[in-house]
Amino acid sequence: MTGKRLPQPEDSISTTPGAGSHSGEGHRSRLRQRLLHGGAEALADYEVLEYLLFAANPRGDTKPVAKALIEKFGSLPAVLNAEPAGLQTVKGVGETAAATLKAVAIATRRSARGQVQQRPVLSSWQALLDYLTIDMAHLTVERVRVLYLDTRNHLILDHHVGDGSIDEAAIHPRVVVKKALEVGATALILVHNHPSGNPEPSRADIQITTRISDAGKLLGITVHDHVIIGRSGHVSFRAKGLI
Repeated sequence: MTGKRLPQPEDSISTTPGAGSHSGEGHRSRLRQRLLHGGAEALADYEVLEYLLFAANPRGDTKPVAKALIEKFGSLPAVLNAEPAGLQTVKGVGETAAATLKAVAIATRRSARGQVQQRPVLSSWQALLDYLTIDMAHLTVERVRVLYLDTRNHLILDHHVGDGSIDEAAIHPRVVVKKALEVGATALILVHNHPSGNPEPSRADIQITTRISDAGKLLGITVHDHVIIGRSGHVSFRAKGLI
């Protein structure tokens, strides 16, 4: 005996690109098992991205790319809400990877929206907040939306009014109420986001809400709420006694 060690199973795993890179299929298999059999927190955020990127890079090491995406955008939700062109500024993210992440973001939004559309909005309030948070919390521009509801408080129309500061230039009370009449709505919920992350209402937010509420009352249109979405949470005008 020369003392030479017999080959072990793990010796066949290559660290070079190709068959089984960066601990190869063993690493990917371990991630897969944790994903399938662990709880909601079985994978760290970067590991979720790492797994998603496997589809775009069947053999390469996607961990550095996943970590670079988190570092650049700040969080997993922010990565999924980023524009494809922005994603591709990160080394290792090509068109296929950007499209993969975009598809996941779209699927997440549609799933959340489906929960809102299937039930009365006021009796499924948390589902509405989840949908709005997924859709708006990480936007880099201020977006104004009006949710128009029927007599049973089902969603008739989720209307993207425009982007920019919430004032009468962006959301005129007469236009909001006119749209309600056009679609047969009897109630509405105002929604916008604060890109700063802080959802506390400004004086302008309060003033325009009061004007829209007053205009709606004249024609039997109820403003149920005004919800402001931020990365740190949300604010409901009704909960704060502002409506």
